[in-house]
Amino acid sequence: MKHNLQLVSASILLALVASGCSLTSAPAATTAPATAPQMAPPTAQPAANDNTHRIANDLEQQIIAWRRDIHQHPELGNREFRTAALVQQHLEALGITVHAGIAHTGVVGILQGGQPGPVIALRADMDALPVKEQTGLPFASTVMAEYRGEQVPVMHACGHDMHVAMLMGAAEYLAQHKESIKGTVMFIFQPAEEGAPPGEEGGAQLMLKEGLFDILKPDAIFGIHVGSNYHAGHVGYKSGPAMASSDRFQVTVQGVQTHGSRPWGGADPIVAAASIVTNSQAIVSRQLDLTQAPAVLSFGIIQGGMRNNIIPDQVYLEGTMRNFDMDLRARMFEQFKHLATHTAAAHNTTATVTIKQGYPVTINNPALMQQMLPTTERVVGSDKLSPAGLGTAAEDFSFYALEVPGKYVFLGGAQPGQDPATAAGNHSPFFNPDESTMKVGTELFINWVFDFGAQAQAQAQARLNKSPAKAQ
Repeated sequence: MKHNLQLVSASILLALVASGCSLTSAPAATTAPATAPQMAPPTAQPAANDNTHRIANDLEQQIIAWRRDIHQHPELGNREFRTAALVQQHLEALGITVHAGIAHTGVVGILQGGQPGPVIALRADMDALPVKEQTGLPFASTVMAEYRGEQVPVMHACGHDMHVAMLMGAAEYLAQHKESIKGTVMFIFQPAEEGAPPGEEGGAQLMLKEGLFDILKPDAIFGIHVGSNYHAGHVGYKSGPAMASSDRFQVTVQGVQTHGSRPWGGADPIVAAASIVTNSQAIVSRQLDLTQAPAVLSFGIIQGGMRNNIIPDQVYLEGTMRNFDMDLRARMFEQFKHLATHTAAAHNTTATVTIKQGYPVTINNPALMQQMLPTTERVVGSDKLSPAGLGTAAEDFSFYALEVPGKYVFLGGAQPGQDPATAAGNHSPFFNPDESTMKVGTELFINWVFDFGAQAQAQAQARLNKSPAKAQ
């Protein structure tokens, strides 16, 4: 689909050149690099702002209103037309330069700060899920939409309505205070994080492929995900690998059909498939070095046979692989293909293996995490900030974080009195995060922008002061 890539204004270009920021864009991201980009450790940790930026009550109420409107009108991946229009209208009203139609419905806003500095990207995903809402909220979704050729109920069951509302609120605050911003802010409203419809491309990978970072290439990108695994207003963070890669495998075992009373008259794909399922468990437990990183291999579909007394000619298997190390991921692909084909051959059958690579590992840049941890702690409070464990769910924020340094944190939404361990989680029809947590998320976006820009400017000035020309 064509999209409108407007030219960056001359004033933005001049400001970026003055700041020393690179305008050289990465090539379209069709294949993810093996490791995340490295970022030089911060040479100093200056207090970028003496005071934390806080949003006013009226803006918080507006964010809640946006969230409820988006929640009541959810849209599936690559179909976020209403949401994208709402975002675009809001950004344009703030005087932010808008690029629309990227990756079908993606919207990108560019806000030039009042002072030169780095390019700072903030990302929110917009799509909903084919889930029938059962929260009982007065603004609960009753929307139906087409999915895989059927009419299905649609719900914001993963917090993306909150992500969009928080970033809209951050855009409003930052636009009102743009003269104090050191650098340029890139607001990325992304479609199809949950995956594109069958036969379509979408999400972060398609945004990069269609030139997202040709508009501007960020020096850093920040993201937030709301969930119920923490109390509202609490934040979990993890440096390095944080969320797993997600890959889908499909195996077709081809045998020779025969009567169930005469198995020697054919080649039994059911027994071969069962052996593949059993033998595959040794890949994780015996062939991967789990001291490097955990891994998961799970089968979710086994299909074959029509009658109790007929050995079929074919069995179909499907499942998922999860990894936290890109090298182990590649090794797991090779080992699974080898095991499946050779196990099938041992039963006089054949196996055709297809691995569809999904999202890579979400890697939080260690230097960026360290650099911005004081900001995160100041906004959230030390008593509400805690290290997070590895998450076996996957996120396509990972594609951005393989291109530029990324920081992705988990924002709690469990209601008061709820136990996060038993609260309805993401993708549940009962998922209902506490709306008060959006104030914290919005303020994180805002303060990351101010502090990252101020620290980058301070570091640039320190380098200038140490240069030979300055010494003379």
